[in-house]
Amino acid sequence: MTNLDELEQLYLTRQSCRAFDGNRTVAPALLERICRLALLSPSACNAQPWKLYAVTGEKAKTLARGLQDMGMNKFASEAPALIAITESKGNITASVGARIKDNDFTHNDIGILTAHLVLAAEAAGLQSCILGWRNEKKICEALSLPVGTRIPEVVAIGYAVEGYEIRPKKRKSEKETLIFINN
Repeated sequence: MTNLDELEQLYLTRQSCRAFDGNRTVAPALLERICRLALLSPSACNAQPWKLYAVTGEKAKTLARGLQDMGMNKFASEAPALIAITESKGNITASVGARIKDNDFTHNDIGILTAHLVLAAEAAGLQSCILGWRNEKKICEALSLPVGTRIPEVVAIGYAVEGYEIRPKKRKSEKETLIFINN
């Protein structure tokens, strides 16, 4: 069982990597294990409103083009694995709850899944980058999905180039972001 110190170290070292070693592949069994662990993440009413598409090889290069409009995310072509997360319908309980509370938790759930995914990758010795800039139409075409499929996240995963440096975390002060309330 992981202790809090090990978990803290994982949080301190995980960062967005934008320099992947394109010559170093990720073992399929390792990629599958990372995805299986991420799928254990919690979701509202256990709706699990997601599907993961783990893509490697030439298909990953095709998928990367859907992340590179306007010159963005050029490094994605070097990532040996890309994981596209599609949004799917939740269960009836989550749908009813969303209507009653006027709050759809799907995006929260996918954010939680994504956090679990990148932390599992880091624990496995891999680096990752959550890619927000994307062209959903191109991604749907690359994955042979119906146009209009919601793809809220794509995560690049792989090994960093040799010499890639872990940067210190820059965060707002706890005075700005943490409030304790007692009685």
